[in-house]
Amino acid sequence: MQIVHDLKNQLNGLKLYATFLRRRIEKNERPEDEQETVGKLINGLDRAAEDLSLIVRYGQPVELKKQPGFEVDKVLSSVCSSVDDTTSKIVLKSDSEAVQGSFDHFKLTDALKWLCMGALKHRQTDNDGAGEIAVTTKLNDGGATIEWTGLRQLDRDPFRSFAGSDEVKLALAAKIIEAHGGSAKFMDQKFVVELPLN
Repeated sequence: MQIVHDLKNQLNGLKLYATFLRRRIEKNERPEDEQETVGKLINGLDRAAEDLSLIVRYGQPVELKKQPGFEVDKVLSSVCSSVDDTTSKIVLKSDSEAVQGSFDHFKLTDALKWLCMGALKHRQTDNDGAGEIAVTTKLNDGGATIEWTGLRQLDRDPFRSFAGSDEVKLALAAKIIEAHGGSAKFMDQKFVVELPLN
């Protein structure tokens, strides 16, 4: 934990210097590509700091503050619309009955968002790079199943590989879902999440 804290301090120091450099470049009306390069440097430092925070979060136990009345479909709808991009979209399909349960609102919302982002990252695409993900929720005995379909075949388990930021988020999403008594897995080119509702 202390090592990660020290690394984040170093990254923040580098970001501060890069921000000063960007201001000087902007004042001196330097070429646009120099400004772009410094902007990319700052964005990279931000991503590295975020990744370190995620790794620390993954290493800690998940402490839940459950509250009743968490509407899975409503949260999924909001999350899906927030992560759509210009080349693809997520279509939400659900049972007519509302899927509600007692969950930690903030943690489960994060987990569902990371699952949607991960699904977009691993989606099947056509020749134009476009693709569609379908998210389906179904009620079953004592719980709900959520499936993200339209993914390409992967040679690894994205919930256990830690291959970059996106898969660290998927691993953390799985850990949050497991803390709620559910499961998250990749099978048959889809993410499958089981959540208990009672």
